[in-house]
Amino acid sequence: MIMDSDPALRVTALVTAYHPDARLTSAVLAALGSCQAVIVIDNTPLGAVSASDTLDDPRVLVLRSGHNEGLAAALNAGLDALGADTDAVLFLDQDSELPPKLVPRLAQHLLEDPSIGAVGPAPYDAETGEGYERFEGRHDVLADRYSLITSGMLVRRSCFLTVPRFRTDFFVDWVDNDFCLKLRRSGVRVVLDRSTRLPHSIGDGHTHRFLFWKVRVLRYAPWRRYWIARNGLILFRENAAAFPGWGLEYVFYMARTVVTMAAFGPDRLTHLRAFGTGLAHALSGKVAARYLPSGTLYDGDVTPS
Repeated sequence: MIMDSDPALRVTALVTAYHPDARLTSAVLAALGSCQAVIVIDNTPLGAVSASDTLDDPRVLVLRSGHNEGLAAALNAGLDALGADTDAVLFLDQDSELPPKLVPRLAQHLLEDPSIGAVGPAPYDAETGEGYERFEGRHDVLADRYSLITSGMLVRRSCFLTVPRFRTDFFVDWVDNDFCLKLRRSGVRVVLDRSTRLPHSIGDGHTHRFLFWKVRVLRYAPWRRYWIARNGLILFRENAAAFPGWGLEYVFYMARTVVTMAAFGPDRLTHLRAFGTGLAHALSGKVAARYLPSGTLYDGDVTPS
């Protein structure tokens, strides 16, 4: 892979949105501080008011199809709209709180090491200040990882010649994992910089007490449980042999998800049923219509429910 010849990378930010509030404006303004352009891909259905309607800057392009086509389709639409002069792409969520030095620090890794294709910050819970990754201290400050979360990930433009699209049949969950694992299969390095941190919200967090321990549990809607289970198992079957370390992490994550869902979650039967249906559909290749949000346009066959 050839390193960019310019002394600095020209970065375009892609911000995905769905019924965004005022935090979208803050995220876009923060991105403009270190990016040459921002593309907002808004999945909010037609007829609903969106904060993206108020964005008014020549450096900002808003793409709004009027339908919820899922995270992967939104990311692909943003990639299709990139300017020819973009060297690297920064991915953000609508509520991302982007520190001013984050992009330059991540970009420096791409400039210094042409083997690195994607680099991300260490996400942490803004409410608790704690990192999401357990035992993250076992890694070097800059270390190769199996995957990065979408928000805050900076990807070299040339990587999209190798992995040109995000996986639309996944709709939302595990899209970032699939993309990163494909990059690694192609020989591109995917790294995380623990010295660069990004506040990030993942689900609705609640802390519970179990004996002498505090257990932090993330709550999701049943439809998210379905996609987490379905897509995760598909990805495991496709990648566990090539990446056994990642496979072990997946097994631990899924086991913990089931235990905490059964022990602490609200409406447990509904959530466990959604999760179990997702696992079954990972094996059968089905997609249940009842686990798609209202107003969704899904790229694939759907089983009526």
